[in-house]
Amino acid sequence: MQESRSYKVFKVFNVTFLLFIVFITLYPFLNVVAQSFSSEAYINSGKVSLFPRGFNVDTYKTISKDSMFWMNYKNTVVYTVVGTLISMFMTTIFAYALSKKRLMGRKFLTMFAVFTMFFSGGLIPNYVLINSLGFNNTMWALVVPGAISIYNMLIMKSFFENMPEELEEAAAIDGLSTYGILLRIILPLSKAVMATMVLFYAVAHWNSWFPAFLYLDKKELFPVTIYLRNMIAGATSGATAGATSADNLTQIAANIKSVTMVLTILPILTIYPFVQRYFVTGIMLGSVKQ
Repeated sequence: MQESRSYKVFKVFNVTFLLFIVFITLYPFLNVVAQSFSSEAYINSGKVSLFPRGFNVDTYKTISKDSMFWMNYKNTVVYTVVGTLISMFMTTIFAYALSKKRLMGRKFLTMFAVFTMFFSGGLIPNYVLINSLGFNNTMWALVVPGAISIYNMLIMKSFFENMPEELEEAAAIDGLSTYGILLRIILPLSKAVMATMVLFYAVAHWNSWFPAFLYLDKKELFPVTIYLRNMIAGATSGATAGATSADNLTQIAANIKSVTMVLTILPILTIYPFVQRYFVTGIMLGSVKQ
């Protein structure tokens, strides 16, 4: 089919517009990366845009030599993996149960879950609860309280509701139990929404810093976000942060924020391309009813 002139104009406009969107989306990130490799003088004078000026890796060297950084980085990986596994397990079983119309009290449980999206006990009651459970200065204070995201659970619930009931009926006739149906039938057919939820939970756990700031007192238990926050605070105030000297921090204060952003986002940025193809599919399958 021969393309009309108006359609060709539309294609040119569409490509130009999308390239513009890509540019304005990538520019802030590229600017942060450029600043992380630039010298203090060029950053303060506003001369750094897409490319580094006065190439400088002092901040990266300072951080890489600090054993506490690598310990905190390892903590973040452990917290993210364990927290994501716990969240996926609890969210999946909760969503699958609520997706069944035969479940007694289904409406009440759904409304009770939605209620928690808008109302909570507050900061002080939460702290008292965590302290009374003995979770202070443990990993569980970070991964247990927010184990279930109601928003994610509702997406998975909607996805499970849209799956044909005949599949489960056939599996039940073949002798599978409820758990067998979930593990051998439902989950293999739910890769898109599962990958999407893994991404959501992993990013949330990786970026989380306030629970650690609130419940952890020992530096060897801090996630890397707390370490980098302390570095920024030390660079700003001129005081020491962790095991890094104040003199070094003062010299690299201009680009330390950029370095912290790059180091924090790098692992997620590396993993995201592998799950991106499931992202849109998982959201749409869990949001559109037949």
